[in-house]
Formats: sequence, C-alpha cells, structure tokens
Amino acid sequence: MARRKYTEVEEKLMTEIAQNLKKILKSKKWFQKDLAEAADLSTSVVSDYLNAKTLASPGVIEKIAEVLGVEKSDIDPTYAKLSERRNPSLVPLVGKICAGDGILANSNIEDYVCYPFPSKKQPDFALEVKGDSMEDAGIENGDIVYFKKSDWADYNGQIVAVVLNDCNEGMLKRLKWTEGSPLMTLKPENADYEEKQVRPNEIIVCGVYMGHFKPFKEEQPC
Repeated sequence: MARRKYTEVEEKLMTEIAQNLKKILKSKKWFQKDLAEAADLSTSVVSDYLNAKTLASPGVIEKIAEVLGVEKSDIDPTYAKLSERRNPSLVPLVGKICAGDGILANSNIEDYVCYPFPSKKQPDFALEVKGDSMEDAGIENGDIVYFKKSDWADYNGQIVAVVLNDCNEGMLKRLKWTEGSPLMTLKPENADYEEKQVRPNEIIVCGVYMGHFKPFKEEQPC
C-alpha cells in the first residue's frame, strides 16, 4: 500500500518528532524494540516514526509519552507546555483547525484565552464558534470552545472539532455511529441544519469538546 503524501508542514513535524524520540530513547538507553513492546506497537511502525516516514496520531503520541514517562510536548512540539505559556491557565486560540492532517500549526494561533478552571485538566486549544449550528447545545456564535487534542471521539455522540477530507474548514458537530453501519453521522444541534453521513476515512477529528464559555459582549449604543 502506497504511503500518502504529506504536506511540508507535516514533514517538518515528523522530523521533529523523530529527533525528539531518538533523544529520549538514547537518554533512557532504550532500543527501538523496547519502545515497541512498551507501547504495544509493531517495530515497523516505531521505525517509521523514528525515521520520519509516518506522522504519529495524537493518540499514539499520548501512549508513547506515557510509557516513556515524558510530556507529550517533549515528543510533539504542537503540544504547548503549560510552563512555557505566559500563564498556566492560558490556552491557544486557533483561527483554523486541522491544517493538513489534524495539525494545530503555530501559525494558526491567533491569541491566548483564559481557561477558568486552572485546577482541572487543561485543554490543548480553543476555537471561537462561527455560526449557530450548535445553538441547541448552548454553543452560540462567538462562544469560545475548549478542546482536548484527539484523533477520535471518546464516546458515541461526543462533540468534536472535525474536518471533511475535501474541505479545509473545520466544523463543530456531534459524532455519532451505529453498530454494524459503515457510516458516521455529523449531527448539528440546530433543526435548521442537516445531518451529514460520512465514512470514517472521509473525516479528520482534531479534538474533543471540554467545555465552552460566552465572552462578555458590550452592548452597542442606540
């Protein structure tokens, strides 16, 4: 099976991940097979990561970081270290999601927004909602939505940030599926919008919903 063609940004990220993994393995005196066994991956897959031939998914990065005892950001630089942010409770606000294959490129970060629950698990990124397709879920135009970086939903019906393969723009929808059916449903929370039926290979999930808030909006003078 032919390898898919990666974008220039993805290739650069793959190289950085490979270099970081090699440094970590060397410091721990681990071999390629040690990582493969610990992370329950094949040696060929690990070899591809170490030689920058395949882009590791967020789920794989999380698994590898866990078995190596390091932060995800020590492997994948797209995970901003909380200690490097101006404030531990500040979250990157991205203007465009899923450039390429689910990557949150640094160039897409427009600002940083506060996460109001510093004692809880911090989100990886935030988006400003554009449109009203999720208003029945309480998510309205202009709201800030927080996400955990992930390549699939944690459960059936979860709200996710997702992109269709043939579209560069991301969307916020519930991801639902039925056992035995090859199709997934991208479900809006507004009766004025239609559901979209897709196959798993037709979408890229970039993150799962962690909450949202409504920014204070000044009243316009009469």
